[in-house]
Amino acid sequence: MIEFLQQLINGISLGAIYALIALGYTMVYGVLRFINFAHSDVFMLGAFVGYYAVKKLGVPVGGLAGGLLVLCLAMSICAIVGILIERLAYRPLRSRPTLSVLITAIGVSLLLQNLGQSVFGANPKAFPRLFPETNLHLGQLSITSNQLLVIAVSLVLLAGLHFIVHRTKTGTAMRALSFNATASSLVGINNDRIISFTFGLGSALAGAGGILYAMNYPSIDPLMGTMPGLKAFVAAVLGGVGSLPGAALGGLLIGLIETFVAGTGWSTYRDAVAFAILILILLLRPAGLLGKSRSDKV
Repeated sequence: MIEFLQQLINGISLGAIYALIALGYTMVYGVLRFINFAHSDVFMLGAFVGYYAVKKLGVPVGGLAGGLLVLCLAMSICAIVGILIERLAYRPLRSRPTLSVLITAIGVSLLLQNLGQSVFGANPKAFPRLFPETNLHLGQLSITSNQLLVIAVSLVLLAGLHFIVHRTKTGTAMRALSFNATASSLVGINNDRIISFTFGLGSALAGAGGILYAMNYPSIDPLMGTMPGLKAFVAAVLGGVGSLPGAALGGLLIGLIETFVAGTGWSTYRDAVAFAILILILLLRPAGLLGKSRSDKV
């Protein structure tokens, strides 16, 4: 029982990070109907922003205020990068076939990876301790302060996202654009501004995910976003691409499944299990757990 609870906590902590990344995928898909494969590299950029904020800018860490400052800085810079990617790479192709945009997204991803290797170096770097670290023991159950912080920050960000989408005018415009882009423009919504905001918001969440991931797995490199990004994509498909609750649920489930598989001694197969789930979902329920099937009108 203790081992089950331990793996449950580990899985929730990991799943919360996947959920933050998956939300970026699903928001972009909701407004533009394509997958931004460069999103995982924005996640990597967030981790490096945190690293250099401490190492080069000298942001004091080891306390709550300094760690939150680094987190906010990473989210802000990643939001700006996400907006620039949309403006420079995707907006000129908006009227082109979806395949052209997908190929461009892969190209942007490779560009960011290679720029990362040129600017940051290819060797892994040890991520600094942003927050005080302690171990809490409840009997034989061990919980780290970083795990609790990851869960708490993720819940706050998810609540903030829910408020923006469902309680603000910009969120209403996002939902209108997702439903019908032509109709939203006819009622006065600036689609370009809303799409840029969506990219910025999703990229900010990816930046936060990069910081939280690096806190628990403190070795970062320019290719670190590849596997978490793919698993977050699986999470988005599992929950239902285009559904924000589905992305959060999918991230949580993928984190739990991966952790429990690793705990059974089959750790070398945990990546394979994630992609096997993707194949099963595409075969059995393509719309995902919370997604809705769309019918094409002819």
